[in-house]
Amino acid sequence: MQQKVVGIIGGMGPEATVDFMARIIKATPALDDEDHIRLLVDNNPKIPSRIKALIHGTGESPLPCLQKMARQLASLGVDFLAMPCNTAHYYHRDIQEAIAIPLLDMVALSAQAIIQQHPDLEKVGLLASTAVIDLSIYASPFARHDVSLVTPTDIYQSQIMAAIKKIKTSHYGDEVVAVVQSAADNLLEQGAEALLLACTELSIIGRQIRSTVKILDSAQILAESVVREAQKT
Repeated sequence: MQQKVVGIIGGMGPEATVDFMARIIKATPALDDEDHIRLLVDNNPKIPSRIKALIHGTGESPLPCLQKMARQLASLGVDFLAMPCNTAHYYHRDIQEAIAIPLLDMVALSAQAIIQQHPDLEKVGLLASTAVIDLSIYASPFARHDVSLVTPTDIYQSQIMAAIKKIKTSHYGDEVVAVVQSAADNLLEQGAEALLLACTELSIIGRQIRSTVKILDSAQILAESVVREAQKT
């Protein structure tokens, strides 16, 4: 079966991009090499900091770099793009306008997947970077379905950011799992009926988090969406 070629705007961070690629491979029904999806990946850790630009207001905008990466991948003949970074989806519309091929919307796809799986859901707990929370990146997709979002209290969110930065170094241990677990427990105390991992760094250790409610992962949802899109004729 003919498959589409996928371009990945990566590097945010580099280990999260590799984790995302592994998820695509695992999600692909394959009997041999040739059954897997061709990925053209720009794993670029030199993209300007989203946090410095969007939250601190001290850094250059990553948008020109993201648009350039998208155009370069498109010029190589990929059929569509995916970008495994929730915060960078603040720029989704502007990146999409710079290219003629589709850029999958990780945020919209994640919200849609949760609503489809849990149609009676009223409250989702969000484990994400402070940028995703402060910029309300997930607010609109859930609000359209009358679903409210709860986020960790300040002390837990501060610890989440420290954990994300630690994971970006690729030198971390059980301490980051403990931090994310505490934040997840805090969301459950606030009445969350499901949890969404909305940071691809947190996705790396997400399978180690335990919860009495369903945990969904934006990286996994995007990876499965890539496989479905690649197999469309």
